[in-house]
Amino acid sequence: VVPGETALAFYKAKNPTDKPVIGISTYNVIPFEAGQYFNKIQCFCFEEQRLNPQEEVDMPVFFYIDPEFAEDPKMAKVDLITLSYTFFEAKEGQKLPLPGYQ
Repeated sequence: VVPGETALAFYKAKNPTDKPVIGISTYNVIPFEAGQYFNKIQCFCFEEQRLNPQEEVDMPVFFYIDPEFAEDPKMAKVDLITLSYTFFEAKEGQKLPLPGYQ
């Protein structure tokens, strides 16, 4: 992905059980310092998702890397940014905190 250009990625999720699952995803960016440059335009994360028994779906994320990434001397040796997701079963009344960067 070229900084400043948008990109679309898909994450595959599968419910291997015989029961429907309602869950929510959180994300992580590695290296952590690059997270401030990672911008999601549209994402499935932080919204409840229902997966029926044995259902497999592709979940899209539309994003870009801020062009300032290329100007930051601390990012000079960073040539790989990993975006990962963790899917949690939603519990009634449970709210996940939104990540923040300083």
